[in-house]
Amino acid sequence: MAKKGLRSTKQRDHIVEAFFAQPDHVSIEELLARVRERDPAIGYATVYRTLKLLTESGVANERKFGDGLTRYELADDETHHDHLICLECQKIVEFEEPEVERLQEEIARRHGFVVRSHKHEMYGVCPDCQKKAAARQGRN
Repeated sequence: MAKKGLRSTKQRDHIVEAFFAQPDHVSIEELLARVRERDPAIGYATVYRTLKLLTESGVANERKFGDGLTRYELADDETHHDHLICLECQKIVEFEEPEVERLQEEIARRHGFVVRSHKHEMYGVCPDCQKKAAARQGRN
C-alpha cells in the first residue's frame, strides 16, 4: 500500500492480505467474510473503501458480470485475460487466447480505432451445469 502512496492501517492490511490471497474474483461480501475470520470488527464500509482505493490506485480491477454483484480482481498489467461466465452458477473462467487478441486488434485497426482497453466476456452454461440439466431432464 505504501508503494502506491496509500496510508496503511491494521484493518486495511488485513483486507489487502485477504484480497491478494484470493485466487478468484471476489465480491465485497466474500472478502468481508474472509477478513472477519481474522478481525470481526472490520465493517462493510471499510472493505468497500479499501477496494475502492485499490481500484483507484490501479492495484485492483472492478468487474461486473451481469448478476448484480461487483467483483474485484488483482490488476495485472503484464497479461490480458478474458472471461467465460456461467449464467446458471456464476462460475467465472479466465482465459488467454492470443488469436482472439490478434483479431480484436485487426478489427480495431481496420476501423481506424485506437483501443485503450477492452473487456471480453462470454456468457453461457458451464460443463457442470450442463450435466446437471441433462440429469434433471433424464429424470422427467
